[in-house]
Amino acid sequence: MNTPVGIYVSIPFCKAKCSFCNFASDVFGSERMDSYIDRLCREIVSARHEAQRTGAVLEASADSVYFGGGTPSLLSPDQFRRIFTALRGEFHISQEAEITVECAPGQLSSETLEALQREGMNRVSLGVQSFVDREARTVGRLHTGPECEAEIARLQAAGVSKTGLDLIVGLPHQTEASWRESVDRALESGVGHISVYMLEVDEDSRLGREALAGGVRYGAGDLPHEDDVAEWYEMGCELLQKAGTGQYEISNFARDGERSLHNMKYWRRLPYIGFGLDAHSMLLSENGSVRFQNPDGMNVYMNDPTGPFPMVGVEAQERPVERVSREAAFEESIFLGLRLNAGVRLTDLRESFGVEMVESLMPSMAEVCEAGLLTMDEERIRLTAKGRLASNEVFSRLLVAAAV
Repeated sequence: MNTPVGIYVSIPFCKAKCSFCNFASDVFGSERMDSYIDRLCREIVSARHEAQRTGAVLEASADSVYFGGGTPSLLSPDQFRRIFTALRGEFHISQEAEITVECAPGQLSSETLEALQREGMNRVSLGVQSFVDREARTVGRLHTGPECEAEIARLQAAGVSKTGLDLIVGLPHQTEASWRESVDRALESGVGHISVYMLEVDEDSRLGREALAGGVRYGAGDLPHEDDVAEWYEMGCELLQKAGTGQYEISNFARDGERSLHNMKYWRRLPYIGFGLDAHSMLLSENGSVRFQNPDGMNVYMNDPTGPFPMVGVEAQERPVERVSREAAFEESIFLGLRLNAGVRLTDLRESFGVEMVESLMPSMAEVCEAGLLTMDEERIRLTAKGRLASNEVFSRLLVAAAV
């Protein structure tokens, strides 16, 4: 196997919980944060023991480390030092490794920035979401547009080799003009990577629950129509492409050499291991691959003796492990690979899963192509621009056919 692993570290702390957020993150006190770091480091130290239990192969080398949240930049230099010490005690993190930290504008101190750079951090992803103050304020962001621009300039001046930012299309009060303003200001900032997410309206966020209930709190009464959001997303894609920040995945755009190595692991089904609250893992095994997930409740995660997975020297209930079947791996290869603009090579599918399994999908793929959602030739299949907007529909059609 010998494929370097990607490492994800969940830091679920925020200064304020945004109304649109559906992640396992929240506002916690400093004492809780420090005890969480202790728990996290113990989990890292137990990684090989846990991998052995699942029958998975956990490579010693790692070529990406991603601190996600929450707002990881809220950690102190000492807390980051403890995490890196634990990681380097279990993994060989190469000199060329991509080390990413998610930050909120204005919430990364100079001291912490310097400490992270000493640890090898070379990539920052800023949660801007909108450069328009009214939109950001409505959903609970604590920064202004000028503060975002100043933060980007500070990171670039400090020598952070790669900077990126997130934008959300479909926020309350957003208009075509204000969305274009955010895209333009993102491009003018000179960042090399931009992620564009369409706002999710579901029961897992305060804003989503309010909108589904027909309420007006959190700006739910001022959400743009979904048809407008789809048009604005397409407009954003065009603007970014013309400016040399090309789309390589449904939600991700990058200049040459600026793609996220860590996130590519997810879409290419390469091995990764997650540590911390609600972290997911996918590791290779002799018989395919295994998946497992940490609990999404802080109290459950923190409670070692009765937690859902064992620590070294601690009696505990074992964490459920999904042994990915050949059929499930085939489905994953399709719906994850199709997220990439490059699509999925049919030759790779045939070599990995056999001609018969691929041929069984051909009628459904032909139907999706006729609907203008997919293109297919002898070499590969790809989503069209229309298909990227209706990707869930495409995936459901193909996965139903694959399951028959």
